Amino acid sequence: MVSVLDLEEGTAFVGGAGKDYATPEHLLLKYANRHGLIAGATGTGKTVTLQTLAETLSLAGVPVFLSDIKGDLSGLSTAGTAQSKLHDAFEKRASQIGCTLDYQSFPVTFWDVWGEFGHPVRTTPAEMGPLLLSRLLDLTPAQEGVMNIAFHVADEDGLPLLDLKDLQTMLIWVGQNASDLSLRYGNVSAASVGAIQRALLVLENEGGDRLFGEPALELSDLMRQDASGKGVINILAAERLMNAPKLYATFLLWLLSELFEQLPEVGDPEVPRIAFFFDEAHLLFDDAPKALIDKVERVARLIRSKGVSVWFVSQNPTDIPDSVLGQLGNRVQHALRSFTAKDQKALRLAAENYRPNPEFDIADAIQQVGTGEAVTSFLMEKGMPGIAQRTLIRPPFSQLGPIDVRMRADILAASDQGAKYNTPLDRESAQEMLAKRTADAAAAAKGADLADDDLFDMSPDDGYRNARRYEAPAPAKKPARSSRSDSVLETFGKSLARQLGTRTGQALVRGVLGSLLKRR
Repeated sequence: MVSVLDLEEGTAFVGGAGKDYATPEHLLLKYANRHGLIAGATGTGKTVTLQTLAETLSLAGVPVFLSDIKGDLSGLSTAGTAQSKLHDAFEKRASQIGCTLDYQSFPVTFWDVWGEFGHPVRTTPAEMGPLLLSRLLDLTPAQEGVMNIAFHVADEDGLPLLDLKDLQTMLIWVGQNASDLSLRYGNVSAASVGAIQRALLVLENEGGDRLFGEPALELSDLMRQDASGKGVINILAAERLMNAPKLYATFLLWLLSELFEQLPEVGDPEVPRIAFFFDEAHLLFDDAPKALIDKVERVARLIRSKGVSVWFVSQNPTDIPDSVLGQLGNRVQHALRSFTAKDQKALRLAAENYRPNPEFDIADAIQQVGTGEAVTSFLMEKGMPGIAQRTLIRPPFSQLGPIDVRMRADILAASDQGAKYNTPLDRESAQEMLAKRTADAAAAAKGADLADDDLFDMSPDDGYRNARRYEAPAPAKKPARSSRSDSVLETFGKSLARQLGTRTGQALVRGVLGSLLKRR
């Protein structure tokens, strides 16, 4: 029987290849950080392939992060059983490819933006940045420029943007001081500020405000092993998140960019430091501006040296831009259908991405492979592309399909991440600091008014003795403004006082900041 994992050889068994599926097909772990692709039509076995790869990497001690689109992957937390309806089919497949069906569970941590099916996962505007935020809100170039100004001024003035309330308040400040800011940074229009505010309100109504706040997710909590040395598999509940595809895509891009920025260079490690699976990868690139696609390509190209393995999972390779697809050295192509001329063209393009095998036609094989079977190509020694193989993917060791609600609740209750992330924090940040400045400015203005009133609150004798002292001065030129900050506070104070006095002011949305363009 073939070993599923051979760390001495640095190999992970994927399935059986060749005419009778008797030839082992392996993934070289030291080239897993050259990234990968899992593609195929609905119902052809992509999710099971993702599950088996996650299991194998976990056995190698590699932490995994993946999104669970349909709730099926929660079964990784529970061992498969001989009582399963699929046991006989799995047993037959394991025997055919020469592998032992070793049922076992894997260490799992559940995460959920809404905090319902996992620990809350949050980030802050200061972590996300104006580029990703503008992508999330679908802003125009002019509106994105205003967003950049808001972030820049917040950095200059030491105003932490930790949630959408902070961002909303900062935008009020920018709008009220548009004339001053326009001279320094370019045009700031009230229409652009208003459009951003409306977009933030829509985001709040979609539940996006749950993503932004503290405590923010720490990457070290995703890169853990259990006591037995298995890598922890982090599962993001994405069933509800898929209803807000821009939020889903933006969060995953932020996470990838944070890995890129925070992890040190390690070259080509023997095993990856973490494996990252993008399910429904087309959502990352649909209607994405070229600048954003260029950033994703750059991160995918350079994050390899950080020891991060990135896998894109989608129905068709054409869902992924060529510039990114070219970075994916390990490929698993399940069946594609070719009912239309467009499908046939996509099939030909998919076949051209593989190194030819003289034993079969790749385009025909991609159409003919059955469920659980795929055309695979994994990097060989020296990083050379492997010859395409028809491969029967090994069956999973964990439960195929979701676990029940009670079992998930027990896993969440036993997790040590709950104490850290389940309770939100609300420390002093931009909203509170600007409100305090406004209150101080109002108090100072009131004090000045009282001092002026004292000039007229005198007895007749006092007035006579001080007449010359308080004699009206001669007409003079209009005095210059005492300082920019004083006028800003007076103007902003009036607006913020009105805003905070309304229901809208009490419901300001929590905001998003960026990291793909962040400079450290």
